[in-house]
Amino acid sequence: MTKDSSNISIIQSIVRILLGAFMLYAGIGHLTFLRTAFYAQVPTCITTDTASMDLIVWASGVIEIVFGILMIVGGKFKIKTGLLLAIFYILIFPGNINQYVNEIDSFGLNTDRKRFIRLIFQPVLIIWALWSTGALTYLLSKKKNNNK
Repeated sequence: MTKDSSNISIIQSIVRILLGAFMLYAGIGHLTFLRTAFYAQVPTCITTDTASMDLIVWASGVIEIVFGILMIVGGKFKIKTGLLLAIFYILIFPGNINQYVNEIDSFGLNTDRKRFIRLIFQPVLIIWALWSTGALTYLLSKKKNNNK
């Protein structure tokens, strides 16, 4: 497998760019055509106020657009971007749990089964962010070096 200058395979680069495109799409959706649908992701323990939910949806959309651009561009900050995106996916996970626990229909997730499957998919996104940027290899090598 051919590697680029950061020891990332072509497959990893393709996955990274696709994940970046997904983040751009989601971020733009937060700001426009999916804005109210994303209210389902705001944990009700944080707020149920529509204006506050809108601010949270807007802010997370901007963050997702930035991540999308960084994932697509790549460059020397790929590993840091992958690490931060994985952390972002962990931080937004309570929103997915909120949608499941409170049985909120949004994004076509109108059954408990569909909402539960989405919960299972979150760790996949975390792994993709880490793997496609080389951050997983970085973390594993760092752990290996610390155990010596």
